[in-house]
Amino acid sequence: MRSRSVATITFAIGLLATGALASPALGQTPITLQGAGATFPAPLYQRWFQELGKTNPGIRVNYQPVGSGAGIKQFTEGLVQFGASDAAMTDEQIAQVKSGVVLLPMTAGSIVLAYNVPGVAELKLSRAAYTDIFLGKVRKWNDAAIAAANPGVTLPDTPITVVSRSDGSGTTYVFSNHLAAVSEAWKSGPGVGTSVQFPVGVGGKGNAGVTALIKQTPGAIGYVEFGYAEQTKMPMAVLENRSGKYVKADLASAQAALADVKLPPDLRAWIPDPAGAAAYPIVTYTWLLCYKQYADASVASALKTVIRYGLTDGQKLSGELGYVPLPDAVAKTVLDAAGTIAP
Repeated sequence: MRSRSVATITFAIGLLATGALASPALGQTPITLQGAGATFPAPLYQRWFQELGKTNPGIRVNYQPVGSGAGIKQFTEGLVQFGASDAAMTDEQIAQVKSGVVLLPMTAGSIVLAYNVPGVAELKLSRAAYTDIFLGKVRKWNDAAIAAANPGVTLPDTPITVVSRSDGSGTTYVFSNHLAAVSEAWKSGPGVGTSVQFPVGVGGKGNAGVTALIKQTPGAIGYVEFGYAEQTKMPMAVLENRSGKYVKADLASAQAALADVKLPPDLRAWIPDPAGAAAYPIVTYTWLLCYKQYADASVASALKTVIRYGLTDGQKLSGELGYVPLPDAVAKTVLDAAGTIAP
């Protein structure tokens, strides 16, 4: 049998949802898929790719968590084979991609406010309080706006240091979209985007950079992905939701936020301020950025295997890493959408 060499792929390409790829024949080079983008789902994606590699040694996936903004840019410019973003691409961005785009929500999760306030093990923040913290209106931890929701808690007279993302970030988009939904001052001020000019504070790159700054700065608070905060043992504020209930971030409260969300045909759905009494207030889907057209059938086969794994066996790993497993009906819808990608 003649062996066939498959080179590492470096042109832009997306992920497909069906099919399988056999292990490479003797002497055959594994296919390496390059991806870049969101830091929010990175721990889960990297776990998926590791587990998939155990049973499919013919596929290797190199994913770089460079932030959603950079992921969209690299995807659009054809520098990677797939992108990832917590902010679904806009119509204008999609129009720039000649090969066409299919957006696939692969998982969901919460964005939390991690903090470093010595002596405060549990902290509740009202909607008004955390919005005003990020607007720079509440500047000390013993401010009356914070104390009102925390009776019996000794809050220090410590300045608040806001930590935000310095890179283009889908997490920033989701967080700023939520703040705009609950605060007219935020909506008409900093606004919504993957890069937002925060009125106060310092910036860190990625979830890792924000978390490091919070850990080393007494009085700091910042927004990070729930699973990342949990793995790094960061205290997380209990937030007031739209129903006036104080809710902590966990799997149940994230699922409650997604319960009434209906995915439209293009699979772009936002939940800026969920209404359920048990819903955590800042929850989002996160998307893989995929092309509609592929030139190499062997690459398409590898991508089909990756996406199918993520939407089936991969979902079983979501909960332990702090993400929300997609409901079966949603996973099937995403598989069907990915099946429209050619060849």
